[in-house]
Amino acid sequence: MTITTIRSVGFCAHYSAPGDWAFEFALGLAKRKDLPLNVFHFLSNPYDPTDDTSRVLPVDIRDRLAIRLEKELRLYYDSRAGEYLEVGFRLCEDNEWTELHRCLMERQFQLLVLGYVDSGITFAGKPIEVFADSFVSPTVLVGPNRADEYLLNTRAALIADQIGLEPGSWKTIAPDQSKIQATG
Repeated sequence: MTITTIRSVGFCAHYSAPGDWAFEFALGLAKRKDLPLNVFHFLSNPYDPTDDTSRVLPVDIRDRLAIRLEKELRLYYDSRAGEYLEVGFRLCEDNEWTELHRCLMERQFQLLVLGYVDSGITFAGKPIEVFADSFVSPTVLVGPNRADEYLLNTRAALIADQIGLEPGSWKTIAPDQSKIQATG
C-alpha cells in the first residue's frame, strides 16, 4: 500500500469554534512541516444541504457575492495565520465534491482538514463522517467539543504520526461508516 506524502494541507473554512480549531490544527501542521496551507470556501455552504446559492443566483449577483465572500475569507483567516505566508485562499463556485476532487488532482492538498461541527451534520450532501470516510485523501475532522478531538478516516489513520497525532489522541471512522472506533 502506498503511504501519502503530505506536500500541502487543505482546509475547508467554517466560521465556528470547531472551524477555528480545525484551522489551528491545519495551520500548526503546515508550520511544523513548512507546507503550504490552502483555505477553501464555497459559495454554497457545504454544511447546509439546503443552501443552493451557487446554482440559483444570477451570474452578476453571484459574482458580487463571490468578491464579498473572498474578502471576508481573507480578512478572517489572514489575521489568524499571523506571520505565516504560505497560506492560499480559494473561493470555490462548484459543488464541494467536485471542487475538492479538482483541488486534490491539482495537488493543492494531500490532507484535508474539516471542522467537525456536530456528529451527523451534513457536509457535501452526506453525513460528515460518511463524507470523510469516503473521501479519497486523508481527512481529519476536528471537534466537535474540544480543539483536541480528532476523527480520522482510514487514510489519515495510516499517517497519524506524520500529522503529529499521538497514539490514543484520535479516533477513526469504522469501515461501515456508521460507527466511530477509538483506535488512535
